[in-house]
Amino acid sequence: MSVPFVDLKAQYLTIQNEIDSAIAKVVSETAFISGKYAKAFEDAFAAYLGVKHCIACGNGTDSLEILLQAMGIGAGDEVLVPANTWISTAEAVTTIGATPVFVDNHPETYTIDIAKIEEKITPRTKAIIPVHLYGLPAEMDEIMAIAKKYHLKVMEDCAQAHAATYKGRKVGTIGDCASFSFYPGKNLGAYGDAGGMVTNDDEIAHKARMIANHGQIAKNTHAIEGRNSRMDGIQGAVLSVKLPYLESWTEARRKHAKRYNELLTDLGIQLPFEPSYSRHVYHLYVVQVPNRDEIIAKLKAEGIDTGIHYPTALPFMEAYKRFNHQPDDFPVAYKQMSQLLSLPMYAELTDAMIEHVCKSLKQVLQRASVSV
Repeated sequence: MSVPFVDLKAQYLTIQNEIDSAIAKVVSETAFISGKYAKAFEDAFAAYLGVKHCIACGNGTDSLEILLQAMGIGAGDEVLVPANTWISTAEAVTTIGATPVFVDNHPETYTIDIAKIEEKITPRTKAIIPVHLYGLPAEMDEIMAIAKKYHLKVMEDCAQAHAATYKGRKVGTIGDCASFSFYPGKNLGAYGDAGGMVTNDDEIAHKARMIANHGQIAKNTHAIEGRNSRMDGIQGAVLSVKLPYLESWTEARRKHAKRYNELLTDLGIQLPFEPSYSRHVYHLYVVQVPNRDEIIAKLKAEGIDTGIHYPTALPFMEAYKRFNHQPDDFPVAYKQMSQLLSLPMYAELTDAMIEHVCKSLKQVLQRASVSV
């Protein structure tokens, strides 16, 4: 049996008529850049989250950078980011001239370790970017309390956590602002690059919208130098079709995660952790295994695709060698990066696929060459 890591075509086939019709409308109206289809999605997504403002943009990385700029962060400032996440979180900080300061991740949740945040704060610290990694919300109450204590801004990175909730609140509604990616493989994905910024802060929203549209407050009226980061009309139309399905797709992912947990619970490997007060949306289903490369190869031989998120924690990347970080600086992230393994996860998985993955993984782990 073949089990892809993710199958975007399977999702498309379930909504093909709606998607094809939406794209055809955009093409027939030549509404290619921003315009009414992007605006319609902005309004719908803001309503879904319950926030005042959603500003669509070109991609998730742009949304991080633009929001940092909109909050007035720049050269000489420091921003706290998790050690284990996709590079965009830190890359956005350096792109606007600030310095990323890494914080180790919690060993069970993989999100930023709240017990290690305060020791990283200096007079130059201006913001914290908690990442709701793999679909699990970071510990936002404690993060917001720390931010209030030190007068810091909080920007939630929600690129992997569409529809996730923390103590009854949707992620993206808790901090000063939030960034979303709608990259095709996300839980809510476009058919190309796309991103979004959300906030209840009128000033942040105003600045972010200007920055994303060449600094314009009206056509040909440029109040500042901005950039070109606008959502394509086709992406807005596609996302508007998909948004009403997000809840059912999320529940399917959660059902699949529960089945994985049931079948893998006796293998002695670390499974995803979900606090009772959080709604994990399982953008990724991540386990920890020994001898990962061997396991990946053997699962591949059984027709099972897997992923690694992420093979190198940010502090140890070549891109950040200037900081001279050592393994002892981030012991959790350093240890886990050789053990993390992402199993297939998407709404259209079948029980038979999940059972094949779990049976194969169990057989691999029980072989003499791979022991737990």
